[in-house]
Amino acid sequence: MTDFGMNEMLEMQRILQDKYKDKWEPIGPDTGKNKLLWMIGEVGEVIDIVKKHGGEKASSDPALRKDLVEEMADVLMYFHDVMLCYGITTDEMKQAYEQKFQRNLTRW
Repeated sequence: MTDFGMNEMLEMQRILQDKYKDKWEPIGPDTGKNKLLWMIGEVGEVIDIVKKHGGEKASSDPALRKDLVEEMADVLMYFHDVMLCYGITTDEMKQAYEQKFQRNLTRW
């Protein structure tokens, strides 16, 4: 199995944004907050699946798991839209993630 990384996901979002530029709101700092709100809505859909069915069933029942993974993909799509809105690069995200990881290693 090959890795599916942020660069690939970000490029896929660029392709979608370009394809639907006449139908979707434009990518930019002014619409970033809207993308964040849509992302939170998708997180809510993930939570609903787990809340209604429990974590064990959501992860083991094939139909529920499919829905769970699909909603998680929606979250990631909006996450990458937010990155596009604010011009955040994968290198910047990697650096911030690594720094946060190191801080968390010594936090507790």
